[in-house]
Amino acid sequence: MRKLKLQVQVTADGYMGGPNGEMDWTTSSWTDDLTAYLDEVQHDVDTIVLGRKLAEGFIPAWASRPEGETDDTIDWMNNTSKVVASNTLTEPPWENAVIARGDVADSIGRLKAQDGGEIITYGGSTLVAALIANQLVDELNLIVNPTSIGTGLPVFPRDGYQRFDLAHAQRFECGMAALRYQRTGADA
Repeated sequence: MRKLKLQVQVTADGYMGGPNGEMDWTTSSWTDDLTAYLDEVQHDVDTIVLGRKLAEGFIPAWASRPEGETDDTIDWMNNTSKVVASNTLTEPPWENAVIARGDVADSIGRLKAQDGGEIITYGGSTLVAALIANQLVDELNLIVNPTSIGTGLPVFPRDGYQRFDLAHAQRFECGMAALRYQRTGADA
């Protein structure tokens, strides 16, 4: 069974976006130590899972080869296979992407059962909530920003109870911290 990782920036009070998905609360520039950590998280990943709304910005942004990013990171983001969870798209408008239609739990469960490397998701919020609620996320990589916003798009669904084990914690020069959790009972 393939491991599914979640990597997401969060506020100190657990939101991955403002009420309308705003990211203006991200206050710190990434430092080399944070970049090295994220490279490690992505090392064995060969598939990226995205929600449709996030994919609409994410895929074109990386295809434009954004300034400030290394060629290796840009190439990895562009060349890694993508699965976009959507019940509204019938054909992918992007290269190197397929559409996963229907029930998210079934689609991603089948993906995890296929041969291959690890899988990572960066969101969006609806997809993340569904993946966590259905216990499909094996590893949480929360990049915690030293900011609270009081309300917004939560990382965790409001109902349901799950336990996670802390596998790693690290503070970065930029003031952010990484918390890596594994779902209790998930393979390491």
